[in-house]
Amino acid sequence: MESSQRDEQQKAAEQRRRELLEAADRVVLRDGPGASMNAIAAEAGITKPILYRHFGDKGGLYRALAVRHTDALLSGLRASLDAPAGRRERVEATLDNYLAAIEARPQVYRFLMHPADEGKPAEQGFDVGRHSAPLLRRMGEELAQVIAERVDLGPEGEELARAWGHGIVGMMHAAGDWWLRERPCSRGALVSHLADLLWGRLAVSGERPDGPGF
Repeated sequence: MESSQRDEQQKAAEQRRRELLEAADRVVLRDGPGASMNAIAAEAGITKPILYRHFGDKGGLYRALAVRHTDALLSGLRASLDAPAGRRERVEATLDNYLAAIEARPQVYRFLMHPADEGKPAEQGFDVGRHSAPLLRRMGEELAQVIAERVDLGPEGEELARAWGHGIVGMMHAAGDWWLRERPCSRGALVSHLADLLWGRLAVSGERPDGPGF
């Protein structure tokens, strides 16, 4: 009887947590990096101390939202890598999947990566670098695992897969951040440019006759 009651309480708590995260998502979609604990509490119809009781602080809420969105993003990236297509096509689909995700929900992306943007200071005690770095590391490790499972890299395979996984995630993050801010080209063009880089175009390209070499 007691076990059943505990199970019911746990299910209720998990449901309440999902509802609070959905309320947080709505505020983030509306306010982006300016989303505050006060606004999220108001959206959820609770007081800020109750929100703190569930997540501890903004860092705790950030981590919960990051897991929620990273899980969805990683699922899409894996599906792209496993699609029945040639290797280049799968890589391009994976790059496009990432860029499409940040393009579709730019406010969520900016909240996760740039919560102090738009001239609004980060809330006291909240350090974006301390929280966003684990998110990128997780993506790097996940991609490394996918590479190791699908590509024969020889005796140094694990080391290479991890180096490539983190390197590709770093490239996607930096290039996607620049692209989302400036929109210098179409998404398809950026996908092609990044795929060219991964396919070794830098190594086989000739030197400019008027340049100092590289």
